[in-house]
Amino acid sequence: MAIFTGKHILLGVTGSIAAYKAADLASKLTQQGAQVDVIFSAGAEQFITPLTFQSVTGRRAFTDADLWGGEAHILHVGLGHSTDLVVIAPCTANTLAKLAHGIADNLLTVTALAAGGEKSRQIPILIAPAMDAGMYEHPATQENVRILKERGVVFIGPAQGRMASGLVGLGRMVEPMEILGHIRLALGRNGKLAGKHLVVTAGGSQEPIDPVRYITNRSSGKQGYALAQAALDEGATVTLVTHPTGLTPPVGAHVVEVRTAQEMLEAVLKAVEQADGLVMAAAVADFRVKHVSEHKLKKQDGIPHILLEAAPDVLGTVGRLRPEWKRLKTVVGFAAESRDLVENAIAKLKSKHLDLIAANDISAPDAGFGVDTNRITLLYADGRRESLPLMSKDEAARYIIERVAAFLE
Repeated sequence: MAIFTGKHILLGVTGSIAAYKAADLASKLTQQGAQVDVIFSAGAEQFITPLTFQSVTGRRAFTDADLWGGEAHILHVGLGHSTDLVVIAPCTANTLAKLAHGIADNLLTVTALAAGGEKSRQIPILIAPAMDAGMYEHPATQENVRILKERGVVFIGPAQGRMASGLVGLGRMVEPMEILGHIRLALGRNGKLAGKHLVVTAGGSQEPIDPVRYITNRSSGKQGYALAQAALDEGATVTLVTHPTGLTPPVGAHVVEVRTAQEMLEAVLKAVEQADGLVMAAAVADFRVKHVSEHKLKKQDGIPHILLEAAPDVLGTVGRLRPEWKRLKTVVGFAAESRDLVENAIAKLKSKHLDLIAANDISAPDAGFGVDTNRITLLYADGRRESLPLMSKDEAARYIIERVAAFLE
């Protein structure tokens, strides 16, 4: 992932059984291109070894032995000042209290103090708490949380669930993938789209036939979700209007769930009122059932005759109403075609009053619906054309979002 490439991330690990999750997080960050330096508290060493982290990061893991070994006057400053972000996962109630009150009695807390105190760099500090049921909600812990939040520290979780003690409550460390999403959000905060609001749509609409059945299409939503993530990586505020998918929405996106074309239309019209751009990647139905059965259609009643009618034209409506929204500067559409790709895409580009349309041939086995790759032709309102090679949908999303950022500049 481009957002992690070359980034230096400091991962603090404290004394919790959830420390094993931190090893997974360190591995994921390294696989995405980040340089990960790990600092252990003394308690963390009771649960997991530094060698585990050195094995997955390829870099040295630090402990308090390095602090008392005489390196600290250089080490904590070097680690703190070279990092792009500090994440402490898991973070115990004890370490939380130390951070809130500036107690720097181990390598992790003194390094966090050095990193967080450099106002000119404004290094993000993320904390993923992990403690037994009742501890996080204790007034003393809540006061420490309040103090740190006022200083700009970002809290990720904790989650509800069963603890190692057998108790159930609020205190579980959230899963590494969710923490990874928050890290992406923090790293992208000053991107090209910082201060901009994008509306992104995704997935295939579901038009009901009866209470059980519906008409839909093969859209997986992958391209739309990738576009939402790419916009977040560039610092945008993102509203993701999505039809049902099996995907996890990107961390940080405001998600609006819809099913039908009519619901998509209503949600998009509401969202774009305060948006700078719209990227319409959803596969919205062209047709819907005119008379939806109130009850389930039964086989013994014979083959039903289903009458279709035109579904609402979301992009067409946006194009017609666009002059009313002074803030809306760019609208991007998608054209999924099985024939006459460029001709059909150009017609849609003009009729919907788009700035850019991304056209892809859905008959190709390695592009379009249900796969992780896409081969897109970008067509611009000014007549320009770009044919992109086969690439992942994540890469295609980054490319399109770069074009959106250029429009908004």
